[in-house]
Amino acid sequence: MMNVIAKIHEPKPLMVEMADKYGLQPAEFTATVRSTCGMGKASAEEFAAFIMVAKEYDLNPLLKEIYAFPAKGGGIVPIVSIDGWVNLVNSHPAADGFEFEFEHAESGDLISCTCRMYRKDRGRPVTVTEYLAECVRSTDPWKMKHRMLRHKAMIQAARYAFGFSGIYDEDEGSKIAEMRDVTPAASSQTPRPPAPPAPPSAKVIESDPAPESEEQTTESDFDLGAFLEELETSLATAKDSASAAEIWNDYDAPAILESNGHADMIDAAYAIRDRAYAKFEPYNGG
Repeated sequence: MMNVIAKIHEPKPLMVEMADKYGLQPAEFTATVRSTCGMGKASAEEFAAFIMVAKEYDLNPLLKEIYAFPAKGGGIVPIVSIDGWVNLVNSHPAADGFEFEFEHAESGDLISCTCRMYRKDRGRPVTVTEYLAECVRSTDPWKMKHRMLRHKAMIQAARYAFGFSGIYDEDEGSKIAEMRDVTPAASSQTPRPPAPPAPPSAKVIESDPAPESEEQTTESDFDLGAFLEELETSLATAKDSASAAEIWNDYDAPAILESNGHADMIDAAYAIRDRAYAKFEPYNGG
């Protein structure tokens, strides 16, 4: 009897695997992606994390289906272009098409766009409506309002229907990348020893407490990045859609962000919420 020796194929290193996929040498692939996808100053760890996301979702960085924004204070934010989102949906085995419906005012002004996303294993479509007033930004792409709102509705419907997470559209990514680290810098000075207690005075006169100074309520007391990270971490612990909704309501993120001068980040908070909800039974929402 012949002894059969099974061959064990060890997995290729990530960069080698991705380079082989596109017919390039690893060094050539790395240099090309770094120069075309906003990764020129990214660390080796950040670049590897970016490539892992591209591999996980089978997105082609050479075609700009996925690229990155450098974040203030370090790090990167993975951005998926509309072509990438369409590829994600159309390549999903359960995808069964999607359609759009616009709503206009009597004046003809655009109000909203609704996307219906169909799955082969569901009896009803996932329906998401996005409103122009909540999404529009003062950027050149938003001069084409119908096109951009259609993109927004499609992306949110895709998240609900298929549970895509950890990736952002360009509007969301640019806001997250612009977040400032408002954590106060640690002092390098040696702490002074405590002063000896003052001798008791003959008479104590009570006075009204001093009003809280403005410095105590400045933006530096609110760590935006930590708040959003804590929100996402807490939502990730939810066992079902009901507990996720309870966590979201407890955080009251829109009110907290607005009261701390970060109303422009409310959309990012909703995106975090939507990704958490998408893990459970998809539902109709906006």
